[in-house]
Amino acid sequence: MVFAGDGRVRVDTVPDPVVVDPQDAVVRVRRAAVCGTDLHAIAHPGGLPPGTVLGHEFVGQILAVGPAVTGHRIGDEVFGADYAACGRCWWCRRADHWECPQRRFFGTGTAFGPELAGAQAELVRVPFADTTLRPVPAGVPADAAVFLGDTLATGYAAIARARIAPGDTVAVLGGGPVGQLTSLAAQALGAGVVVLVEPVTARRELAAGQGAVTAEPEHARTVLDRVTDGRGADAVVDAVGGARALDTAFALVRRRGTVVSVGVHQDLGWSLPVARAFADELTLRFVVGNAMRDGDRLVALVRSGVIDPTALRPDVVPLDGVPDAYRRMAGRRTLKTLIAV
Repeated sequence: MVFAGDGRVRVDTVPDPVVVDPQDAVVRVRRAAVCGTDLHAIAHPGGLPPGTVLGHEFVGQILAVGPAVTGHRIGDEVFGADYAACGRCWWCRRADHWECPQRRFFGTGTAFGPELAGAQAELVRVPFADTTLRPVPAGVPADAAVFLGDTLATGYAAIARARIAPGDTVAVLGGGPVGQLTSLAAQALGAGVVVLVEPVTARRELAAGQGAVTAEPEHARTVLDRVTDGRGADAVVDAVGGARALDTAFALVRRRGTVVSVGVHQDLGWSLPVARAFADELTLRFVVGNAMRDGDRLVALVRSGVIDPTALRPDVVPLDGVPDAYRRMAGRRTLKTLIAV
């Protein structure tokens, strides 16, 4: 699946990836996924040349490894983080893989570092395989494991960074895939009430069926006031991105509360309400998911059944059905699409 320009994608034949560096692996993809980041990349294609192989969420079987790969063998079933990092630098040793000078993000051109072909394909080359790949344990199906590398990793990181206490009230802005899994992660990590704020009825209904209280955006503060005796949310997660979402998050958080943003931002600036942030001792954090750091915890949550990513009820399509899946997801007619390769 390649970027065709003008917001379009197409199925194409490209050269098979091969081991280039000693730390590489080549993975035969079983499941890939279409992510909101993919939609954003083709709509705002700065650094994304036509012909780029898209996609950064994948599960598959190792087909080849370089001579320096020690943690994986040919035939292993693995899932990948959505970006590769060296695993050895000062940043990686701190588990801050996103800051790695050698970071490469699958399928997004040069938007997040040097170009790296994506995983919406039959084969994908994976740099720094010992760091970027993790085994899929027995009992975790591919349709669940494909969420571990990005969507669930992002939702989990948001709640971990919010540092909620048991019983806290958490508001989640956005009922897309990341927002839905953020809601499940909040519940799994001890939140008392999770209020998911979303304008689309079907997405609110899905979240309600998975244990969240839901609210339309215009009623969100009223709902939060009712469940917190007027204080507001202990933590608000922005799973949308942009200035408007940040403004909404600040309108919903309580004094001494925390706002965590995992939505993609393109604005060069935003007017932080500094006087209120100071007077109310607010905390604002920005977070990028990291399956390399959090993979063990993510696998444990899914393997135990505490979080079931397939609750998103994703569509599963073959590669030739992906262009239509992009259109359906962009039009909010489908929540999440998995690709059976």
